[in-house]
Amino acid sequence: MKGSVPFLQRFPIVFYTAKWLVFASLIGVLVGTASAFFLVSLDWATNWREGHRWIIALLPVAGFLIGCMYHFWGKDVEAGNNILLENINRPSAAIPLKMAPFILIGTIATHFFGGSAGREGTALQIGGSIADQFTNLFKLRPRDRKLVIIAGIAAGFGSVFGTPLAGAIFGMEVFLIGRLRYDALIPAFIASIVADMTTKAWQVGHTHYSIPFVPDISPLNLFYAVAAGGVFGICSVLFSSLTHYLGSVSKQKINFPPLRPFVGGAIVALAVFGMGTTRYIGLGIPVILESFSEPLPVYDFVLKILFTAVTLGAAFKGGEVTPLFFIGATLGSFLSYFIPLPTALLAGMGFVAVFAGAANTPLACTIMAIELFGASCGIYVALACVIAYFFSGHRGIYGSQLVGEPKHLLFGRQAGKKLSELRGEIRKFR
Repeated sequence: MKGSVPFLQRFPIVFYTAKWLVFASLIGVLVGTASAFFLVSLDWATNWREGHRWIIALLPVAGFLIGCMYHFWGKDVEAGNNILLENINRPSAAIPLKMAPFILIGTIATHFFGGSAGREGTALQIGGSIADQFTNLFKLRPRDRKLVIIAGIAAGFGSVFGTPLAGAIFGMEVFLIGRLRYDALIPAFIASIVADMTTKAWQVGHTHYSIPFVPDISPLNLFYAVAAGGVFGICSVLFSSLTHYLGSVSKQKINFPPLRPFVGGAIVALAVFGMGTTRYIGLGIPVILESFSEPLPVYDFVLKILFTAVTLGAAFKGGEVTPLFFIGATLGSFLSYFIPLPTALLAGMGFVAVFAGAANTPLACTIMAIELFGASCGIYVALACVIAYFFSGHRGIYGSQLVGEPKHLLFGRQAGKKLSELRGEIRKFR
């Protein structure tokens, strides 16, 4: 009929929803499959290393080869997670697909030879680089490109940890401190949920944690949660500051980039053989599980900070999140000596709260705790995450995060700046 309005113009929400259901589902299937392969490979690398510990002596050589791979062929993807955040905040050239195999190889090698690193960085980079290929394939506009990268990040996070709701929130929360991208709700949630389903369809499981007892809410118990949250926030600052500092020192002192992980690898390998334990390298899942069952000594979280800061500061590949889980859980377990809350509850609070402070993602971390530990601990973990988030200030593990909404009125002038820029201002002030 002449003059009639096309269906898609009359009902644009139908087209929008259908488009993102298709895009996000495709991203979820691809990223979920990649996460399944990555998790299986990581388990194999960890098990082989633990059965053949002599391989740790070759960590410096592995570091040199990883450094050469990125120095000669991967300079455009070396910044890792920060490239993803920068392309969400200020879109530029499409993220090369080679980011996915480079980070996968680098992370598996780091764990195989005995570095202390995580897996979230790998999952985010695999997810973001795969998702961004849709940009050229479908000629997406800059606004839509931001959403596919967010969807890829959400899919990677949700599938690698088995927390699809937290993955979706993380994708919308991580790139801009203090604000959420609500236009990314459908892409983020669909991609994360489908990716998690896909990983499980490949029969790849995740670690299960348990908090058997949660005390009743009382003013005193809430005070304890707030106090613990402050400690967790300070710990997150210690970790991120030390990691960035060691990275900066290695760049200043060692001009040839491949030699940085060589030196860092030598330090880690010597420390492992000198101490006679592999407790503080790799993911450290057994120690995290141990922290939920009994109070652990103070040196567990301190040594994990040192091992991880040296590994990542020397430019080995992986991520910070699982080491942060280790650091937070063992710190929480240690605090049970002084704070009269159950050991498992404090370990669970630290598990997510140190990460919340370091990544500036309190909402995602609260949801993650509920998915992992159950809803009964929700109020305690939420308080710990929020307090840790505020105590960490405008510092964190991702230098390309922008301050969207300052955490306090005193920091109002910092709005719109990157965390890496603020670190530079702090150094000048000092």
